[in-house]
Amino acid sequence: MKKKVFVAMSGGVDSSAAALLLKEAGYDATGVTMCLGIREDQDRTRCCGLDAIDDAKRVCDQLQIPHFVFDFAGEMEERVINKFTDEYRRGRTPNPCIDCNRYLKFGTLLGKARGIGFDYLATGHYARIEKRGDEWHLLCSQDRIKDQTYFLYPIKADDLSSILFPLGGLNKEEVRTLTKKAGLHVAHKAESQDICFVTQGSYGQFFQQRNVPAVTGDIVDKAGRILGKHKGIIYYTIGQRGGLGISAKTPLYVVEIDAVKNKIVVGEKEDLYSMGLIAGDINLLTADLPAEMEAKIRYRKKTARCTVQKDGEKLKVIFQETQESITPGQAVVLYAGDRVLGGGVIEEVLRT
Repeated sequence: MKKKVFVAMSGGVDSSAAALLLKEAGYDATGVTMCLGIREDQDRTRCCGLDAIDDAKRVCDQLQIPHFVFDFAGEMEERVINKFTDEYRRGRTPNPCIDCNRYLKFGTLLGKARGIGFDYLATGHYARIEKRGDEWHLLCSQDRIKDQTYFLYPIKADDLSSILFPLGGLNKEEVRTLTKKAGLHVAHKAESQDICFVTQGSYGQFFQQRNVPAVTGDIVDKAGRILGKHKGIIYYTIGQRGGLGISAKTPLYVVEIDAVKNKIVVGEKEDLYSMGLIAGDINLLTADLPAEMEAKIRYRKKTARCTVQKDGEKLKVIFQETQESITPGQAVVLYAGDRVLGGGVIEEVLRT
């Protein structure tokens, strides 16, 4: 009997190629699209809205596989968007794509797939899952430029055997070529780069539309001297240089956001460098961490050598070389070669 697989389809090139490959490999594939309830001006939907749902359905029709739509709008609002705004109010810079994977795709959607008798959930992520010995491992994509494992570390180790990443051995050009040869109408569709629910043009406009309070306060240097006023901590992030509205002899950057005192602390470029961090909300994919490994503090950041100590429900990560702009709210993801060991949410920056 064919293995049954739910294919999460956003109406884009990657998820369409994933469905194509799985059908060609002999799986009993069913496309499913999460309707997230995201709307732009004039009620035009975006990102798993009406246009995306229509694109996914058309691809499924072309592939002659079923297609279903699930309403995830409520969970999107509660688990992802509300958390995004709450984190900014705390002076942190969250990564909502990670939370979408954690709670929606590899949480609720995977549970739905299992609940109705499917063997696997598949997505169009650029990553790999392999069984080595008796253990399943999350591995980097063959295409390291497109690798998306940074966003996938929250997947539970016990769930890896139920997930498929058909694009893990391909690059983007190969994926587009596959969809073109198959005549899929999304083959030339552009990639979505922005956060799907920030449709207003800027974070500031997004916060204003949702009535997120922005209380002005002081911009201070590291010695506590007042240099100017900020317009609300929700408008700032670590490493920011522009938009501060202050003048100085040397360029100044945001080096700390103090939500309790409603202060923005600025410093010079060298003040952005830190030796380590404390992370919480951790998820480990291995029971035994190696003595040394590598860690990534942002998606587009290169991995850096480090040591990690587990202290209860926290991780203490110390780098061999100082890292620039370690940012609370972002994720730190641990690697051993091409293997993902786990990760967590950065809570504290260790300066010395």
